Amino acid sequence: MEFTNIFDAHAHYDDEKFTEDREELLSSLPSKGVVGVVNASIDLKTSETALAFAEKYPFMYATVGIHPENLENLENDYLQKLSGLYEHEKAVAIGEIGLDYYWDIPKELQQRVFGEQLALTNDLNAPVVIHDREAHRDTLEFLKKYRPRRALIHCYSGSAEFLKEILRLDCCISLGGTVTFKNARHSVEVAREVPIDRLLLETDAPYLSPVPFRGKRNDSSMIIYTAQKIAEIRGMSVKEVLDITCDNAKRFYNL
Repeated sequence: MEFTNIFDAHAHYDDEKFTEDREELLSSLPSKGVVGVVNASIDLKTSETALAFAEKYPFMYATVGIHPENLENLENDYLQKLSGLYEHEKAVAIGEIGLDYYWDIPKELQQRVFGEQLALTNDLNAPVVIHDREAHRDTLEFLKKYRPRRALIHCYSGSAEFLKEILRLDCCISLGGTVTFKNARHSVEVAREVPIDRLLLETDAPYLSPVPFRGKRNDSSMIIYTAQKIAEIRGMSVKEVLDITCDNAKRFYNL
């Protein structure tokens, strides 16, 4: 059965893994049922690239932001530049921004830049896409402090219990291929417990490919396998999962 209404809430098609066939792949996605892709940025350069993709492909949109792994040599006027990039008609959120305590990046620097970008998000009244890796508690504290209007915790990796705290702040989450992994106990619990109107689907392409493609390059068409797993967990049809998460993504990104 062919499915439509596939909306990939978070991908990275600027990644070098797509260099050889990027145009061919992106051009083929609508024929595979993909109606929307948000290309997430990690610095000023990729923000510009994401906007260029969005200009070329009608179904693509862009976030603009500085990822916590990309803070080296951060320009003094980066906030003004992000604000200018967000004025583009196909820029739909500030992101991905956040905290990453897996890598040895000074926490004080991460927290300063995260806070500055959350403040910018509020100034622009923009949605925000958040990266949270092994920093759940601090991420929560920043969300409580800044209270962004609409926040998406992308590739959610916390527990079902932590989810309850996130939901109290009116956040959404997105799930990807990890929910199909054999050891994905937390992701399965979260997929079962999250209110369906707060759930988006993503690939984080080219990473985190679902079973049966684990270890291979991911792309937006593979969301089908994530949707199938979530449909199984929740006792829904795959079409229902795709239709609802597509509507959720359009509402979150104000499309």
